[in-house]
Amino acid sequence: MPEKHLFEYAVIRVVPRVEREEFLNVGVILFCSSQGFLQTLYTLDEKRLRAFSPHIDLEEIEQRLQAFTKVCAGRKEGGPIGQLGTASRFRWLTANRSTMVQVSPVHPGLCSDARETLEHLHAQLVL
Repeated sequence: MPEKHLFEYAVIRVVPRVEREEFLNVGVILFCSSQGFLQTLYTLDEKRLRAFSPHIDLEEIEQRLQAFTKVCAGRKEGGPIGQLGTASRFRWLTANRSTMVQVSPVHPGLCSDARETLEHLHAQLVL
């Protein structure tokens, strides 16, 4: 039986009108310390987002989601936050915020392969 590793994840949501608290799931961010894994996977379904909010700025949403990807990568492109340790970057990305891109509460689990788990959660919670 493959070794199981503790992981944490949060769902990335687009909240077009923060005051209404309505959202669409667009991605997942997953952190597994023992595998040195921190990545995000997202899908912007333009048709679905426009049905939810006809005047949504998809370019802005894409830029914000790209920032998640850059911070996860942990290089200079991620700015000062991208220079932090993996756990600190995950905590920063999953902190509460009141913007158009938010995250769910953090959930734990066990996995054998963090990348495979990220893809599974993305398919289950986003697609």
